[in-house]
Amino acid sequence: MAQKKVKPRISSLPLENTHKKQEKAFVKDNVLVYNRCLSVNELAKYLNLNPTDIIKFLFMNKKMVAINDTLSEDDMGVICLEFGFDFEKEDEVSLENFEHIKLVDNPKDLKPRPPVVTVMGHVDHGKTTLIDAIRSTHVVETEVGGISQAIGAYQKEINGQKITFIDTPGHEAFTAMRSRGAAITDIVVLVVAADDSVMPQTKEAIDHAKAANVPVIVAINKIDKVGINVEKVKSDLTSLGIIPEEYGGENLFVEVSAKQKIGIDNLLEAILLVSEMKELKANPNRYAIGTVIEAKLDKGEGPKATLLIENGTLKFQDFVVVGSSYGKIRKMTNDQQKVLKSAGPSTPVSIIGLSEVPHAGDPFIALDNEKTAREIATLRRLVKEDEARGEVQSASIEDLYSRLKEQNLQFINVIIKADTTGSAEAIRGALEKLDVGGVKVNILSHGPGAITEGDILLASTSDAIVYGFNVRPNAVVQARALEEKVEIRLHRIIYALIEEMEKALRGQLKVEKVEKVNATAEVRETFSASKLGTIAGSYITSGVMKNNQSVRLIRNSIVVYEGKISSMKRFKDDVKEAREGYECGIVLEKYNDIKQGDIIEGYEMVDKK
Repeated sequence: MAQKKVKPRISSLPLENTHKKQEKAFVKDNVLVYNRCLSVNELAKYLNLNPTDIIKFLFMNKKMVAINDTLSEDDMGVICLEFGFDFEKEDEVSLENFEHIKLVDNPKDLKPRPPVVTVMGHVDHGKTTLIDAIRSTHVVETEVGGISQAIGAYQKEINGQKITFIDTPGHEAFTAMRSRGAAITDIVVLVVAADDSVMPQTKEAIDHAKAANVPVIVAINKIDKVGINVEKVKSDLTSLGIIPEEYGGENLFVEVSAKQKIGIDNLLEAILLVSEMKELKANPNRYAIGTVIEAKLDKGEGPKATLLIENGTLKFQDFVVVGSSYGKIRKMTNDQQKVLKSAGPSTPVSIIGLSEVPHAGDPFIALDNEKTAREIATLRRLVKEDEARGEVQSASIEDLYSRLKEQNLQFINVIIKADTTGSAEAIRGALEKLDVGGVKVNILSHGPGAITEGDILLASTSDAIVYGFNVRPNAVVQARALEEKVEIRLHRIIYALIEEMEKALRGQLKVEKVEKVNATAEVRETFSASKLGTIAGSYITSGVMKNNQSVRLIRNSIVVYEGKISSMKRFKDDVKEAREGYECGIVLEKYNDIKQGDIIEGYEMVDKK
């Protein structure tokens, strides 16, 4: 008998993937949806029939069955059609391909869930400031260069209803990250500055939203500015297919000022209205599935990932497969660093306990035992390695062909290390696009974590430049780089890094200012003083640390502060400097979050000859 179109779901895996026992079948819109063969008694229960009616029907068709006998798929199909039902079997999905599972839940198990709202728009149009206004936080003040450089996820409760916000970077380097944001969202809030109107990343954001087939709410920002033209913004967006309701379209337009907190309530009401119309639901009574929003290597806590739960409930101590890594959740926190025991659909959480750092955009699934999680992760890793080998081989052939075809083509080899996988991907994508006078950038490796001796050795053997974004090499790595004559370039703003490389390709980097580290100190104790703030009891490990000099605070190889020393003390006396081998108290300008084990690095900018 011909089968209906199959729909895989998680319960088709050979494991119990719900927090309560998963049903073998259910009936929806007069269709029996099943994932395995049923007994006569079970089928009768789902079709609301008397078992004797089924036994009698089969007997008339020359088949003898008892009430507890398991029926074949053909018999189940014939019975469904006889009694006025359609039928649909859900296909099995191999363990290593769990991201292709399409969940089909019993409608009775579905509960309302918060909408996932992605905030998109051009760089500096006020996306993060808008989320700050909604959350009453000050995230934008902590962002280098005033632009978002990673995807942030936050949850806010409004009138008893939760909304999950995802803030995507607006700079062109983050096209892939914005695309990922649109793929896991229910509603897009497109932020357009009233004084700029439509810009390149505005158009990209619209394309991503259309590709994801999600509704768009337009937030016309900066209406507090003088000389703005709101009608021009509406006209420009209309030409791109984003049409206001007043023009006969389907898109809600809300005028706001994120800076002055004007129109925020109207925007939230618009989000809740669109969410209500979409009737968003999920099944909280199953093991969680979802997507990695961001991931990084934390030296103190190990691999750390921010996950967005799309369906199910994630619990503390669940076993999870994330990309090709796995582990048992040892700690789970929300965006306010509150420790959670469980988290339901549409909730963003950070977890630790994974075997390795996953990649942003990787799928995840929670399971009931470590053995299964490990097996799935191993299978996925093997598949990934096979694909990587294939990519390397085909890339080598292409390079050979290109070199023969374009005799003047040259490559600059680059190794990228960043604080997060998303940043590393963004830098790689932007650098690979550069092509100046036939010279291109060849990315040998990219990923999260500190610059290591392994990176230096790879750079030495391949004549590569090492780029560090928001990470620092330790003294051992710096010494090895000097020994191997490997150049390490360090940046905290992505567009500055890209601009530097572009200038290098054009041969415009002649005389430039470079950084020279002249002192390092290890924080061994911290003290609080009412007038000064936090005093870092430090031991100078190299060089001469001077008062009022430029410094950065490094924690687990990640830069957490950059500024100046406001004062230095030895015992109770103020001092102007402290040399290697001596101890002193250091106070940083406008910064108190200093911890034992932090490294204070003093530096100056000098002309590079």
